[in-house]
Amino acid sequence: MPDDVSALGRAARPERGRARLSRTAPFVAAGLAAVALWIAPLVLDTFAVNVLTRSMIYAVLAVTVDLLWGFAGILTFGQAAFFGVGAYATAMALTYLGATPAWIAVALALAVAAPMALGLAVGWLSFYHRSTALYASVISLVTPIVVTQLIYSGGEWTGSSSGLVGFDVLPLELEGFFRLAAFVLIAVTLAAWVFVRSDAGRALIAVRDNDARCAYLGLSPKRLQIALTAVLAGVAGLAGFVFANASSVVAPENAGFLFGTELVIWVALGGRGTLLGPVLGTIAIDYLAANLSGDLPFLWQLLLGTAFVAVIILLPGGLAELARRAWGALPVGRRSGFAPRLVVSPPRPEADASDGPLLKIDGLAKSYGSLTVLENIDLDIRAGELVSLVGPNGAGKTTLMRCLSDGTEPFEGAVSIAGVSTAGLTPNRIVTLGVGRKFQVASVFESLTVADCLLLARAPHDGLSALGRAETLTLPQAALDVLRMTGLDRMLAEPTRLLSHGQKQALELAMVVALEPRVILLDEPTAGLTKAERTTIGAVLKTLTADLGIAAVLVEHDLDFVRQISSRIVVLHQGRLVLDGTVDEVVNSELVRTIYSGGAHV
Repeated sequence: MPDDVSALGRAARPERGRARLSRTAPFVAAGLAAVALWIAPLVLDTFAVNVLTRSMIYAVLAVTVDLLWGFAGILTFGQAAFFGVGAYATAMALTYLGATPAWIAVALALAVAAPMALGLAVGWLSFYHRSTALYASVISLVTPIVVTQLIYSGGEWTGSSSGLVGFDVLPLELEGFFRLAAFVLIAVTLAAWVFVRSDAGRALIAVRDNDARCAYLGLSPKRLQIALTAVLAGVAGLAGFVFANASSVVAPENAGFLFGTELVIWVALGGRGTLLGPVLGTIAIDYLAANLSGDLPFLWQLLLGTAFVAVIILLPGGLAELARRAWGALPVGRRSGFAPRLVVSPPRPEADASDGPLLKIDGLAKSYGSLTVLENIDLDIRAGELVSLVGPNGAGKTTLMRCLSDGTEPFEGAVSIAGVSTAGLTPNRIVTLGVGRKFQVASVFESLTVADCLLLARAPHDGLSALGRAETLTLPQAALDVLRMTGLDRMLAEPTRLLSHGQKQALELAMVVALEPRVILLDEPTAGLTKAERTTIGAVLKTLTADLGIAAVLVEHDLDFVRQISSRIVVLHQGRLVLDGTVDEVVNSELVRTIYSGGAHV
């Protein structure tokens, strides 16, 4: 069996030579760009060198905006504030301390550390538990305004509205600053390129697509968003350091809301989510603005605004989308996706059923105002049990599943996993206790491939590399069985959005099983599957419980399916547990027949 699965994994992989070429191509391109930009000052006039130096610094900021907005889905206007803090930290250090090598090093450290500290605070405010994407955007709108007002109120220290000018800077000529800006831009862009194409970079897209599923895979979307905001604030501060040295002038406008908005426009026009699009778009737009704003001071802004609206409506992917379409039309552009080799993980020890229940529910009650959804639920589930939760629509089954998997839900009573209370624990922390949850509607990552989804599911066990892609994907045998029976093992490189409904259901189940949980919560796992697929899923669930000792709670409407695989059946009606017994006791119960016929009042 493992050899067959590995062979299928190898068959789905692209050619090794082509994979190596795709990994080395960015470094070759970066080297060629570095050579070209090193030579450029020798052939460009002074005006072009001066403007392009500034444009390349702005392009570094565009990369940070693209990582936040294009990849992580965080629309931000606040990168200008971090840029301004870095520029002002540099200017103030060089003005009041001097420009000796030691103080320049101090200025660089301050230019990176101060924005990172601010970014950490902004990230925490933006992404606290239960915050929304809109709230994060509002915070990013406010941050430049607050920073600008602090600059104005700084008086002599910050130069107030006049800014700081004439301070000593790095001992470089105009051409030297051009090359420094080019080096920083190439380094930041290449690092971003490597990261977003790594396994860890897939997590950014996963958070953008479905942060709830990330949390239920044991990842912390909020922590990732806060860390990303802080790190990219430091990168913006680095750009501010280069800008302050290259221009010898810093002004409140460098940290302002208007500049932050311009960065968003440049990224949108270039093509968010592409990295190179925002870089080239920012350089081209800023250079054109410098050439045309003098002759067309008002018309230029109108033209830029019109272009922005046109691109958003007609070409949401920006100008980079045109290049991507053209490249995809070429034979060299048609490349199969990445797929790792499947490997079977060693079997985990069977859970011990003698140490008490794995899942214990005591007096659980849940209300929404005056509406009582769950009332006084008491339930113990031991290792190796597959307990099916049945009842008519509106009985409270899904609400109960939510209370079991999210300790921050407001409810009365207590829930514990292997003796550990879940009270106050977020879903990702409950996952670390050994709980996996499958949702009623398939919850996967639409922008990622099948392999990416499974790699993220294995992150709590195997980690995620920030430098490349894993060559192998280690999965438990039960997860491989789900993939094989639905044909997903031959579709590892397939985008998830192209899967059928049944395949998405199977993929989500495989992701949950890949967590190797001790308790598994399944909300209609066979919805949309064929009869043969349902039979195989049932066999997998029986293997998980009977052979591996996992405790399972299954919500299912198909009583025939429930009868075949369950060790116990629990009946919910109007938020109350009305029956808990063996399969025969429940199936043959007159109360159950009455409930499903709509005549019960208990």
